Amino acid sequence: MTERKPPGVSFESWVDRQIREATERGDFKDLPGIGMPLPESGAAYDDLWWVKGKMQREGLSVLPPTLALRKEAEDAMASAARAPSETAVRRIVTEVNEKIAQAIRRPPEGPPLGLRPYDVEEVVREWRRRRADA
Repeated sequence: MTERKPPGVSFESWVDRQIREATERGDFKDLPGIGMPLPESGAAYDDLWWVKGKMQREGLSVLPPTLALRKEAEDAMASAARAPSETAVRRIVTEVNEKIAQAIRRPPEGPPLGLRPYDVEEVVREWRRRRADA
């Protein structure tokens, strides 16, 4: 564990001493990538590079509420197409329809929603047709 900075010693000299002692102990020898240039992304400097990198590594994304709802509706329709039963199809479509209706009543920030509730019976008919074709 690193020792605490003693009182009365400037921060810069304390850090310099820590680095010098680590170098003398050989802590910096044989580090991976030593002498190699740092990788460049080729993109312009971005103040939030580390946030974007963390989000990419964690598989996170941030969308405006309307775009997130569009994506959720798209995923719900894909889930409904793969649903094991008609009851499941109706439940999935009903749930997404409730969210769409709420967003229509109280439009969230962001681009226009551009969605309207799905016709449950039409989605069920399409689900039955796909099941019969398969």
